[in-house]
Amino acid sequence: MERILTVTNSQKITKHKKTALYVLLIYILMQISSRWLLLPFHKLVMKITGLASEQAAPITQGWYIALSFAIALILSLILTSRDKAFWNIYQGKKETIPLTIVWGIFGFFLVFFGQMIGAAIEMAVFGIEGGSQNTADIVAIAQGAPVAILAIVVFGPILEEFVFRRVIFGSLVQTTNFWVAAIVSAIFFAIIHFDFSHILLYTICGLIFAFLYHKTKRIWTSIIAHVMLNGFVTLVQFYAEPLQKFLQELEKMQ
Repeated sequence: MERILTVTNSQKITKHKKTALYVLLIYILMQISSRWLLLPFHKLVMKITGLASEQAAPITQGWYIALSFAIALILSLILTSRDKAFWNIYQGKKETIPLTIVWGIFGFFLVFFGQMIGAAIEMAVFGIEGGSQNTADIVAIAQGAPVAILAIVVFGPILEEFVFRRVIFGSLVQTTNFWVAAIVSAIFFAIIHFDFSHILLYTICGLIFAFLYHKTKRIWTSIIAHVMLNGFVTLVQFYAEPLQKFLQELEKMQ
Protein backbone atom coordinates (compact mmCIF):
# COMPACT_ATOMS: atom_id res chain seq x y z
CA MET A 1 0.00 0.00 0.00
CA GLU A 2 2.83 2.39 0.92
CA ARG A 3 4.58 1.55 -2.36
CA ILE A 4 1.41 2.37 -4.34
CA LEU A 5 1.09 5.72 -2.54
CA THR A 6 4.75 6.51 -3.18
CA VAL A 7 4.41 5.77 -6.89
CA THR A 8 1.23 7.86 -7.10
CA ASN A 9 2.84 10.84 -5.36
CA SER A 10 5.89 10.53 -7.59
CA GLN A 11 3.66 10.58 -10.68
CA LYS A 12 1.87 13.71 -9.39
CA ILE A 13 5.18 15.50 -8.74
CA THR A 14 6.40 14.58 -12.23
CA LYS A 15 3.16 15.89 -13.74
CA HIS A 16 3.50 19.19 -11.80
CA LYS A 17 7.07 19.59 -13.04
CA LYS A 18 6.00 19.00 -16.64
CA THR A 19 3.14 21.49 -16.33
CA ALA A 20 5.49 24.09 -14.84
CA LEU A 21 8.03 23.49 -17.61
CA TYR A 22 5.41 23.80 -20.35
CA VAL A 23 4.05 27.07 -18.90
CA LEU A 24 7.59 28.44 -18.74
CA LEU A 25 8.30 27.38 -22.33
CA ILE A 26 5.08 29.03 -23.53
CA TYR A 27 6.13 32.28 -21.86
CA ILE A 28 9.62 32.15 -23.36
CA LEU A 29 8.26 31.42 -26.84
CA MET A 30 5.84 34.31 -26.50
CA GLN A 31 8.69 36.66 -25.56
CA ILE A 32 10.87 35.71 -28.53
CA SER A 33 8.10 35.11 -31.09
CA SER A 34 8.20 38.71 -32.32
CA ARG A 35 11.58 38.00 -33.95
CA TRP A 36 9.83 35.82 -36.52
CA LEU A 37 6.21 36.91 -36.48
CA LEU A 38 6.15 40.67 -35.93
CA LEU A 39 7.29 41.64 -39.44
CA PRO A 40 4.75 39.43 -41.27
CA PHE A 41 2.07 40.67 -38.89
CA HIS A 42 3.10 44.26 -39.60
CA LYS A 43 2.71 43.68 -43.34
CA LEU A 44 -0.73 42.18 -42.72
CA VAL A 45 -1.80 45.22 -40.68
CA MET A 46 -0.57 47.56 -43.43
CA LYS A 47 -2.53 45.58 -46.01
CA ILE A 48 -5.74 45.59 -43.93
CA THR A 49 -5.59 49.24 -42.85
CA GLY A 50 -3.95 50.71 -45.93
CA LEU A 51 -1.63 52.73 -43.70
CA ALA A 52 2.04 53.50 -44.29
CA SER A 53 4.65 51.57 -42.33
CA GLU A 54 5.24 54.26 -39.66
CA GLN A 55 1.52 54.84 -39.12
CA ALA A 56 0.82 51.11 -38.86
CA ALA A 57 3.73 50.43 -36.47
CA PRO A 58 1.98 51.29 -33.15
CA ILE A 59 -1.15 49.42 -34.26
CA THR A 60 0.96 46.38 -35.14
CA GLN A 61 2.83 46.44 -31.83
CA GLY A 62 -0.30 46.99 -29.77
CA TRP A 63 -2.27 44.19 -31.37
CA TYR A 64 0.72 41.84 -31.36
CA ILE A 65 1.28 42.38 -27.63
CA ALA A 66 -2.40 41.83 -26.90
CA LEU A 67 -2.74 38.71 -29.05
CA SER A 68 0.54 37.08 -28.01
CA PHE A 69 -0.17 37.53 -24.30
CA ALA A 70 -3.76 36.36 -24.74
CA ILE A 71 -2.72 33.21 -26.58
CA ALA A 72 0.04 32.43 -24.07
CA LEU A 73 -2.38 32.92 -21.17
CA ILE A 74 -5.07 30.74 -22.75
CA LEU A 75 -2.58 27.93 -23.39
CA SER A 76 -1.29 28.21 -19.82
CA LEU A 77 -4.83 28.07 -18.42
CA ILE A 78 -5.57 24.95 -20.48
CA LEU A 79 -2.41 23.25 -19.21
CA THR A 80 -2.96 24.13 -15.56
CA SER A 81 -6.65 23.17 -15.71
CA ARG A 82 -5.61 19.63 -16.64
CA ASP A 83 -3.37 19.42 -13.58
CA LYS A 84 -5.84 19.93 -10.74
CA ALA A 85 -3.22 19.86 -7.97
CA PHE A 86 -0.79 22.18 -9.76
CA TRP A 87 -1.58 25.07 -7.41
CA ASN A 88 -1.42 22.98 -4.23
CA ILE A 89 2.22 23.62 -3.39
CA TYR A 90 1.50 24.52 0.23
CA GLN A 91 0.28 22.31 3.03
CA GLY A 92 -2.40 23.64 5.31
CA LYS A 93 -5.48 25.75 4.77
CA LYS A 94 -5.51 28.49 2.17
CA GLU A 95 -6.70 32.00 3.01
CA THR A 96 -10.41 32.64 2.54
CA ILE A 97 -11.59 34.36 -0.64
CA PRO A 98 -12.61 37.63 1.10
CA LEU A 99 -9.25 37.89 2.90
CA THR A 100 -7.45 36.96 -0.32
CA ILE A 101 -9.06 40.00 -1.97
CA VAL A 102 -8.21 42.20 1.02
CA TRP A 103 -4.59 41.03 0.96
CA GLY A 104 -4.47 41.64 -2.79
CA ILE A 105 -5.65 45.24 -2.37
CA PHE A 106 -3.31 45.76 0.57
CA GLY A 107 -0.55 44.24 -1.53
CA PHE A 108 -1.02 46.94 -4.15
CA PHE A 109 -0.21 49.58 -1.55
CA LEU A 110 2.73 47.52 -0.29
CA VAL A 111 4.17 47.37 -3.80
CA PHE A 112 3.46 51.06 -4.38
CA PHE A 113 5.32 52.12 -1.21
CA GLY A 114 8.02 49.54 -1.90
CA GLN A 115 8.62 51.20 -5.25
CA MET A 116 8.81 54.61 -3.58
CA ILE A 117 11.50 53.31 -1.21
CA GLY A 118 13.34 51.66 -4.11
CA ALA A 119 13.20 54.87 -6.17
CA ALA A 120 14.59 56.85 -3.23
CA ILE A 121 17.47 54.37 -2.88
CA GLU A 122 18.20 54.46 -6.61
CA MET A 123 18.28 58.26 -6.56
CA ALA A 124 20.36 58.58 -3.38
CA VAL A 125 22.87 55.81 -4.08
CA PHE A 126 23.08 55.57 -7.87
CA GLY A 127 21.72 58.93 -9.01
CA ILE A 128 19.03 57.23 -11.11
CA GLU A 129 16.00 59.42 -11.71
CA GLY A 130 12.45 58.09 -11.51
CA GLY A 131 10.43 56.94 -14.48
CA SER A 132 10.68 53.66 -16.34
CA GLN A 133 11.51 53.80 -20.05
CA ASN A 134 10.10 50.30 -20.46
CA THR A 135 6.76 51.40 -19.00
CA ALA A 136 6.74 54.61 -21.07
CA ASP A 137 7.39 52.66 -24.28
CA ILE A 138 4.60 50.16 -23.59
CA VAL A 139 2.11 52.89 -22.69
CA ALA A 140 3.07 54.77 -25.87
CA ILE A 141 2.18 51.65 -27.85
CA ALA A 142 -1.12 51.42 -25.95
CA GLN A 143 -1.92 55.02 -26.88
CA GLY A 144 -1.57 54.06 -30.54
CA ALA A 145 -3.50 50.80 -30.10
CA PRO A 146 -5.66 50.81 -26.93
CA VAL A 147 -6.20 47.03 -27.21
CA ALA A 148 -2.68 46.69 -25.75
CA ILE A 149 -4.10 47.89 -22.41
CA LEU A 150 -5.65 44.43 -22.00
CA ALA A 151 -2.17 42.90 -22.15
CA ILE A 152 -0.64 45.53 -19.86
CA VAL A 153 -3.33 45.46 -17.17
CA VAL A 154 -4.88 41.98 -17.39
CA PHE A 155 -3.17 39.32 -19.54
CA GLY A 156 0.40 40.29 -18.66
CA PRO A 157 0.08 40.39 -14.85
CA ILE A 158 -1.84 37.09 -14.73
CA LEU A 159 0.65 35.32 -17.00
CA GLU A 160 3.64 36.75 -15.12
CA GLU A 161 2.21 35.58 -11.81
CA PHE A 162 1.79 32.10 -13.29
CA VAL A 163 5.41 32.07 -14.45
CA PHE A 164 7.34 33.94 -11.78
CA ARG A 165 5.30 33.16 -8.68
CA ARG A 166 3.94 29.66 -9.35
CA VAL A 167 6.47 28.16 -11.75
CA ILE A 168 9.75 29.68 -10.50
CA PHE A 169 8.98 30.71 -6.92
CA GLY A 170 6.54 27.84 -6.35
CA SER A 171 8.99 25.22 -7.61
CA LEU A 172 11.92 26.58 -5.58
CA VAL A 173 10.02 27.14 -2.32
CA GLN A 174 9.19 23.44 -2.16
CA THR A 175 12.87 22.46 -2.07
CA THR A 176 14.56 25.51 -0.49
CA ASN A 177 12.93 28.24 1.62
CA PHE A 178 10.93 31.41 1.14
CA TRP A 179 13.85 33.82 0.87
CA VAL A 180 15.85 31.81 -1.65
CA ALA A 181 12.76 31.21 -3.80
CA ALA A 182 11.56 34.82 -3.49
CA ILE A 183 14.93 36.41 -4.32
CA VAL A 184 15.63 34.14 -7.31
CA SER A 185 12.13 34.59 -8.78
CA ALA A 186 12.21 38.36 -8.13
CA ILE A 187 15.55 38.75 -9.92
CA PHE A 188 14.27 36.85 -12.96
CA PHE A 189 11.10 38.96 -12.83
CA ALA A 190 13.24 42.12 -12.86
CA ILE A 191 15.50 40.93 -15.68
CA ILE A 192 12.63 40.02 -18.02
CA HIS A 193 11.42 43.64 -18.02
CA PHE A 194 14.68 44.74 -19.71
CA ASP A 195 14.86 47.97 -17.72
CA PHE A 196 18.17 47.42 -15.94
CA SER A 197 18.49 50.94 -14.57
CA HIS A 198 15.43 50.18 -12.42
CA ILE A 199 16.18 46.55 -11.66
CA LEU A 200 15.91 47.29 -7.93
CA LEU A 201 12.31 48.50 -8.34
CA TYR A 202 11.25 45.38 -10.22
CA THR A 203 13.05 43.14 -7.73
CA ILE A 204 11.20 44.78 -4.84
CA CYS A 205 7.91 44.22 -6.68
CA GLY A 206 8.80 40.57 -7.23
CA LEU A 207 9.64 40.07 -3.55
CA ILE A 208 6.35 41.58 -2.41
CA PHE A 209 4.31 39.57 -4.93
CA ALA A 210 6.05 36.41 -3.68
CA PHE A 211 5.24 37.37 -0.08
CA LEU A 212 1.55 37.85 -0.94
CA TYR A 213 1.38 34.44 -2.61
CA HIS A 214 3.24 32.80 0.27
CA LYS A 215 1.14 34.53 2.92
CA THR A 216 -2.27 33.52 1.56
CA LYS A 217 -1.27 30.38 -0.38
CA ARG A 218 -3.39 31.72 -3.25
CA ILE A 219 -1.98 33.01 -6.54
CA TRP A 220 -4.96 35.34 -6.89
CA THR A 221 -3.56 37.54 -4.12
CA SER A 222 -0.47 38.52 -6.08
CA ILE A 223 -2.51 38.69 -9.30
CA ILE A 224 -4.88 41.26 -7.76
CA ALA A 225 -1.97 43.40 -6.52
CA HIS A 226 -0.16 43.10 -9.86
CA VAL A 227 -3.24 44.00 -11.92
CA MET A 228 -3.97 47.00 -9.69
CA LEU A 229 -0.37 48.21 -9.92
CA ASN A 230 -0.24 47.97 -13.72
CA GLY A 231 -3.66 49.57 -13.99
CA PHE A 232 -2.64 52.47 -11.76
CA VAL A 233 0.66 53.05 -13.61
CA THR A 234 -1.12 52.92 -16.99
CA LEU A 235 -3.77 55.38 -15.82
CA VAL A 236 -1.15 57.81 -14.52
CA GLN A 237 0.89 57.55 -17.73
CA PHE A 238 -2.17 58.10 -19.92
CA TYR A 239 -3.26 61.22 -18.04
CA ALA A 240 0.17 62.56 -17.07
CA GLU A 241 -0.05 65.67 -19.28
CA PRO A 242 -3.64 66.70 -18.35
CA LEU A 243 -2.80 66.12 -14.68
CA GLN A 244 0.34 68.22 -14.93
CA LYS A 245 -1.58 71.05 -16.62
CA PHE A 246 -4.27 70.85 -13.93
CA LEU A 247 -1.66 71.14 -11.16
CA GLN A 248 -0.04 74.09 -12.93
CA GLU A 249 -3.40 75.84 -13.15
CA LEU A 250 -3.93 75.28 -9.43
CA GLU A 251 -0.54 76.84 -8.70
CA LYS A 252 -1.45 79.91 -10.77
CA MET A 253 -4.72 80.33 -8.88
CA GLN A 254 -2.97 80.38 -5.50
